Amino acid sequence: MIPLSIIDMQMVIGATAFILGCMCVVLGILVLVSRGYSKEIRALATQSARLGRKGMADEITGLVNSASELVGALNSLVKTASGAGLFLILVGIGMIAASYWVVEQIQVL
Repeated sequence: MIPLSIIDMQMVIGATAFILGCMCVVLGILVLVSRGYSKEIRALATQSARLGRKGMADEITGLVNSASELVGALNSLVKTASGAGLFLILVGIGMIAASYWVVEQIQVL
């Protein structure tokens, strides 16, 4: 068994929370950058816009309604990815703040 004092344990907890917080912030930024505007979503939005224009030209209302629903679903997909990224960033900042608080509580004799 490794003998750890209370100060050592507080340092380990603070360092672990800080590293996990930094990882959450980085992952949140990556989610915001990559998921929100990926190549596949842009291609799908372009194709559904073309589909909607063709439906209007041929006067097919079902096709236009489907294309508008698809664009709405894409919009909610981007909002969901943005929300997940923002949540990860906020959790990471909270963990960094908690690690700072834990380290501040260390009382050196």
